[in-house]
Amino acid sequence: MPNVVVIGLQWGDEGKGKIIDLLTEKADIIVRFQGGNNAGHTIVVKGEQYIVHLIPSGILHPDKICCIGNGVVIDPGVLLEEIEELKKRGIEITPERLLISEKAHIIMPYHKAIDLAREAKKGEKKIGTTGRGIGPCYEDKAARTGIRMIDLMDEEVFLEKLKIKIEEKNFYLTHYLNAKEVNFEEVAKTYLNYAEKLRAFVKNVAHFLWKASDEGKNILFEGAQGTHLDIDHGTYPYVTSSNTVASSVCAGAGFPITAIDTIIGVCKAYTTRVGGGPFPTELKDSLGDYLRKKGNEYGATTGRPRRCGWLDLVVVKESIRLSGVKKLALTKLDVLTGLDEIKVCIGYEYNGEIIDYIPASLKTISQCKPIYRVFSGWQESLKGKTFENLPKATQKYLNFISEFLGVPVSIISTGAEREKAIFTQEIFEN
Repeated sequence: MPNVVVIGLQWGDEGKGKIIDLLTEKADIIVRFQGGNNAGHTIVVKGEQYIVHLIPSGILHPDKICCIGNGVVIDPGVLLEEIEELKKRGIEITPERLLISEKAHIIMPYHKAIDLAREAKKGEKKIGTTGRGIGPCYEDKAARTGIRMIDLMDEEVFLEKLKIKIEEKNFYLTHYLNAKEVNFEEVAKTYLNYAEKLRAFVKNVAHFLWKASDEGKNILFEGAQGTHLDIDHGTYPYVTSSNTVASSVCAGAGFPITAIDTIIGVCKAYTTRVGGGPFPTELKDSLGDYLRKKGNEYGATTGRPRRCGWLDLVVVKESIRLSGVKKLALTKLDVLTGLDEIKVCIGYEYNGEIIDYIPASLKTISQCKPIYRVFSGWQESLKGKTFENLPKATQKYLNFISEFLGVPVSIISTGAEREKAIFTQEIFEN
């Protein structure tokens, strides 16, 4: 009865959606534990592409139960759109298959308005938020003034809280951000309608998970974003507004740390990043353009082009240590096929010294120069391969990564489709 956590080890977009989809076959329950609809997991099944933002990736398997934990901030309108879109494509979404934590906080229209107005006010100093209200919602949560799903289920409680919040937020929007205010009546009507549509899905998710674990069910926890977007441990302030490390499963799903058996880290065979922030191995040349085009590196949620660069093992190793990762899933290895040589960052040079960690100071990071280990590339297609018959240069690349990081490469993804994956280890084992 293993309980498995899957997290990203870079700056997001590592391919967690595919890995979770693969592992779901042996899981009974799939749980999202942090983030909001600023994340997007892309899964390709039988040539069809599915992108989910709030609903766990496991929903594509008809016999699985999916949960949205209390650590997620939920835009009800987006969630309902996602449910309807999946239903149109033949995916059954019922209250028996999808459980939403009653303690999850709700993204309101004023959160999105504030998010967009702040970025506009910052001008060139903007941090690259998606404008979906994620950060402002988490702010209200921390200030103990947020609105939760359980509040939305009670009209009297909801309207009382909404009136106070809109008065406060409208003052901020109009007097400081020079933006339009939001209308109380419109918001109240819209969200009370959402409440009726979502009521049957709202449950005590933590209690459900405790019982399932006691009954021996396999539970798979999926994170959003990547480790270096973590609010505490990432490249602050170019981060998300929640904790993305594995330990946030405990707070974000109400699940005991002692019940977690395996932590899998997902890492792309190169590195990408969306929006602003430091990126030591970024390639701002034709090679970066090549990786972006071949890897289709555009945000699943925003469509924004991703910045591309060589694999940075300093970034990945720090992530492994922060979360206690035991197994590695390497994705998009096929994108490197055709290159004559491949580089991997194994350290930074700063002021004449070699360092093997990411400095907290953005100024210091900007002055770090990557130290590379160079590998020969391969020209042979990886399609249909096992590890043993991969090109020798590919095996050498993979073996070095595993040895440097100190964890085995357990899953190798060689394409977007489910079948394009190599398992070197069993994941759901005690």
